[in-house]
Amino acid sequence: MEIYIFKSQEELLNSIAEYFVKIANAAILEKGTFDVSLVGGNSPKKLYALLTTDKFKEQIEWQKINFFFGDERYVPATDPQYNALMVQTILFEPMHISESQIFRIDTSLSPDESAKKYNDIITAHFKNKIVQFDLILLGLGDNSHTASLFPNTDVLTEKTAMVKSVFVNELNSYRITMTAPMINQAKNIAFLVFGSDKAEAVHHILEDVRDINKYPAQLIKPKAGKLSWFLDESAASLVI
Repeated sequence: MEIYIFKSQEELLNSIAEYFVKIANAAILEKGTFDVSLVGGNSPKKLYALLTTDKFKEQIEWQKINFFFGDERYVPATDPQYNALMVQTILFEPMHISESQIFRIDTSLSPDESAKKYNDIITAHFKNKIVQFDLILLGLGDNSHTASLFPNTDVLTEKTAMVKSVFVNELNSYRITMTAPMINQAKNIAFLVFGSDKAEAVHHILEDVRDINKYPAQLIKPKAGKLSWFLDESAASLVI
């Protein structure tokens, strides 16, 4: 595991954008495509916007990237809370990403059917071989959740399914999420976390005794891949 701490949010975002470019180009060089799972929320929104700027957009062969999503809110695809809609506006449209490269979670189905369909889409994409993303981007909630792996939910003990639906009591709503076992198969996993409101959660994940029901992001420990944390000083203030 690598932990990178930056003085400012700007430095952090530039560094993880450079990291994204590096991983993408390495994957494209190796196998011709880059399979990445994106994360929703405000923190990554700034990363996606940065990737469309002159500094970064010409460094990647965008037409060779396959975009997936680590989790999704169970809302209509037109809802502002739908993660893929945010990414569509911030990244896909500016970079003219083809629909054939985007693999969204279909929330028009029931939660269980939505999860099963996405599970099947991922399996088909990897041609029934081991599902191993080149990069999975993750955020961290102030309650120590990541993706939609929330405290005290059944999905935390899932061993076989790659994608599951989960009802989150504290939100009174369903989510569709990649499971920890599948995330941990990735070649690279990167947490993007900034702000003092995340400091306690970062401390729980990195330094507290393992308790996955209280601190679900502790589940993220890749089997053979590399785990990286990108933090600003505020988020890292309790672990420095």
